[in-house]
Amino acid sequence: VVAKNDKAHVNLSEQIASKECRRIYWALVDGVVKTDGEISTYIGRDPKNRLKMAVVDKGKTAHTLYRVIDVFDKYTLVEFELKTGRTHQIRVHSSYKGHPIAGDSIYGATDKLCLSGQCLHAKTISFVHPFTKELMKFESELPEYFTNALSKLTRETNGK
Repeated sequence: VVAKNDKAHVNLSEQIASKECRRIYWALVDGVVKTDGEISTYIGRDPKNRLKMAVVDKGKTAHTLYRVIDVFDKYTLVEFELKTGRTHQIRVHSSYKGHPIAGDSIYGATDKLCLSGQCLHAKTISFVHPFTKELMKFESELPEYFTNALSKLTRETNGK
């Protein structure tokens, strides 16, 4: 989302801060995630690697909701909803829970699918238009590399 002027920028920033703006992402994560849930931690710079973020004792509050969409033999397609907006929040939270995002070697995934990048996609964003007050909702299809990765996987027999 890009604001065309300062008034729109302030309004959109306030919607994000007050959690009125919904941001939904889809990710393919390593391993089998069995249930839906939420993650609440503090995120800050990784003390061992300044290029990364990490769950730390003293950082900024980070809250993520997640829902299992589909389960495969060694991967899970997960929907994430950001309640806060920290740098690399989904990547950090996924790795923290032991399920790094497929293709994300920085946060611990092994690339068994020969991906050219990580399987993380901004799927939906919705917010109230700063001037018309109309609910605006935008959805984006999964990119080809992501759907190609999904097509290589075998669904778990007892998955969702």
